[in-house]
Amino acid sequence: MPKTPTRPSGNTALDEQIENLVVANRILAEHGVVDAFGHVSVRSPLDASRYFLSRSLPPEQVTRADIMEFDLDSALVDARNVPLSGQACYLERFIHGAIYRARPDVGAVVHTHSQALIPFSVTALPLKPIYHMCAFVGQGVPVFDIRADDGDASDMLIRDGRLGRSLAQVLRDKPAALMRGHGAVVAGATLSEAVGRSVYLEINARLQMQAMAMAGDQVTYLSAGETTAAEAPMRGYERSWTLWRPKALARLAAEADCGNRS
Repeated sequence: MPKTPTRPSGNTALDEQIENLVVANRILAEHGVVDAFGHVSVRSPLDASRYFLSRSLPPEQVTRADIMEFDLDSALVDARNVPLSGQACYLERFIHGAIYRARPDVGAVVHTHSQALIPFSVTALPLKPIYHMCAFVGQGVPVFDIRADDGDASDMLIRDGRLGRSLAQVLRDKPAALMRGHGAVVAGATLSEAVGRSVYLEINARLQMQAMAMAGDQVTYLSAGETTAAEAPMRGYERSWTLWRPKALARLAAEADCGNRS
């Protein structure tokens, strides 16, 4: 399958956004938030009715040449906004378009299959903020159950715009939503925020399960006041991004150098 970039060239803001999207894929893979599956997108800095997402690849393998442009119906378009066909797109890209349409405040979306989140998606036990790095959990993390829309013979995948809209309705104004027996969707104003939330959401779930195994219901979670106060300095996760981004760029550079030598 040819790698078909569908972005215009020569725009600094756009080029930086594309580079950061590639970096986001690598960071999520490095932290085990995604593996062969899962994806991350970013809204176009030039047109709020467009977003960028890789062609269907394991996130750890994504490069700049794999990034493609979509409209909010999650139809693939080229630089002239002409729909394309025959490209290998993520089947669940409808997650992204539906959330961008419903949430003008969202600039980036992550879909993850984080294993530590699955138990909370299939039980009545809610995710709660257990430490300050994940204070945003205090805003609430609802659970989307595809069975309500697709019955009990669904393959669990968000295959079309209808299911994407249902997921976006469950997400509402929250930072994340669990997907029963599937994974999660995480939203952020920026790529750094969406990526940071995805990484720390997985960690929070693991820590919460460990604490519950130790103490049952005798766990002290962050209070409402603490979550509000603790979220402010973490918003955007820019400090984490400045740590993770150079490492991802170094790996990309090493891959490119290895390719040039082969």
